[in-house]
Amino acid sequence: MLVCKSRAGAPDPTSEVRLAPSEIGVTSFARFGYQRLFVKYGSDVDGYMTYDAMGLAELVRSGEVQPAELLEAARTRADEVNPRINAIVMDVEPTAAVEGARFSGVPFLIKDLLQHLAGYPTSGGSRSLSAVRATENATVVQRWLDAGLVIFGKTNTPEFGANAVTEPELFGPTRNPWNTDHTPGGSSGGSAAAVAAGIVPCAGASDGGGSIRIPASACGLFGLKASRGLVPAGPAHGEYLGGSATDGVISRSVRDSAAMLDVMVGPAPNSPYLAAQSPTAYLDEFGRAPGRLRIGACTTSSINPNPHQDAVAAVAEAADLLTDLGHDVVQIARAPYDDGVVAREFLTTYFAYAAYTVDEAKAASGADDSAFELNTRLMAAMGRSTNPVDLTRALERRHEHVRRLADFHQQYDLLLTPTTATPAPRRGVQRYAGTADRRTGAAHRPRRRAVAALDAGSRPVHRRLPRMGAVHAVGEPHRPSRHDRSTALDRGRPADRCLVRRPARGGRTADPPGLAARAGPPVGRPPPGHVGLGPRPKRPRASFHRAYHRAVLI
Repeated sequence: MLVCKSRAGAPDPTSEVRLAPSEIGVTSFARFGYQRLFVKYGSDVDGYMTYDAMGLAELVRSGEVQPAELLEAARTRADEVNPRINAIVMDVEPTAAVEGARFSGVPFLIKDLLQHLAGYPTSGGSRSLSAVRATENATVVQRWLDAGLVIFGKTNTPEFGANAVTEPELFGPTRNPWNTDHTPGGSSGGSAAAVAAGIVPCAGASDGGGSIRIPASACGLFGLKASRGLVPAGPAHGEYLGGSATDGVISRSVRDSAAMLDVMVGPAPNSPYLAAQSPTAYLDEFGRAPGRLRIGACTTSSINPNPHQDAVAAVAEAADLLTDLGHDVVQIARAPYDDGVVAREFLTTYFAYAAYTVDEAKAASGADDSAFELNTRLMAAMGRSTNPVDLTRALERRHEHVRRLADFHQQYDLLLTPTTATPAPRRGVQRYAGTADRRTGAAHRPRRRAVAALDAGSRPVHRRLPRMGAVHAVGEPHRPSRHDRSTALDRGRPADRCLVRRPARGGRTADPPGLAARAGPPVGRPPPGHVGLGPRPKRPRASFHRAYHRAVLI
């Protein structure tokens, strides 16, 4: 029997939610170089949160745990944290896990935007579609099910994914688990919050203008936007947003994202064209030496010429890491394209698609204008008023930007920039951005090609956001053998689990009971001198980077 309901216990969007000091604990992410706050729970859930998705799948394959145990742990965690962060907005009845598949038995959440699950509404964060049930699975959702993932809920998104914060009127705002006064970003903010809070190790997401990368940065996670055409959008769509948007995941470990690419990538029978693919599995490339890379680093932007100091510092630290690993990093004065022009032309096409989306939603549901948020109505109105010649020009000039970036890649393997120019804002600050600002103001983020977001060494203190500092790497498509091998810049830790065990008093590593106790030796220890909730001590830059940073650059 299918069950469809809004997630119970969603917080009042006007209320202030704070975690009691007694509920705060710390888990050390040694391989990523930062710590994360989490709420203390029972031993089984505590152990569940120490694994990435690949690690949980291995436990199921070995018979050490059953899929039902993992689902119970995920739901227990969700019941505790979701009323505070509002990440999951719809419960779904999970199907039985496919035995023997790559992710068999691993709990999973999908984004409530275009990731259709038959029998359930895909609201897109809009009242207009909240009662319209999907009649078939999206191709990417079916591939996740075939890979053995156990989907048990849908995550929050702004209306039609049209904002960099996740605060829809339909379900209310999602809160950043690091600090609930702040946003987790958007539009995949619900998925990012769920992963950062430990509900699932990996969740479905999508990205057109930063909707994976921004939440990954705001929540201290890993996010990858795949190149155009690699992940099919069917069967209901040929491409999302004229090819600018694609499905993907947000994860806590690089290898999960690599393995998820293997699951998602590949043409479907109704794909509009065949994109160039890697000759080898992405997971097989994970950890291989990429060879010596030439990298252009840039922190300036015509949109925001003075980004936050942490954004600049993140690029500098990543450049130091890459130099320490033997790569050539060159500071360039500006990006190989005018990001202000790219943003304006992107929004020209986006507003036209907003008008189309509103009309399609009205046709599907019979809704009137009152079923849409003010921002959506304004964008749709701007889209309807767009001159067809201006729209065609914006679409055709994409090729000019691609050419400029292609010329750049004749000299450089990668472009390195900040992911965003500012830290995650407080809730409500960007709820209704003015339409003029939306035409010219955006976080600094290149929009072309495949990109990766990596938290570059945050140092959270009690009840604070992670130190803002995510880097954004842009690689050239059509050369997979070169760039797929840029999956591991860290030569240190093995890729068996994404977390280390919780530090005990005195800075030693404690063995949490439950699932983690079965996993063998820990993958790492906190740095010397780290005790309890205090900040990490400063370490020599080279050794810090080698031990605690990892990036995928595809």
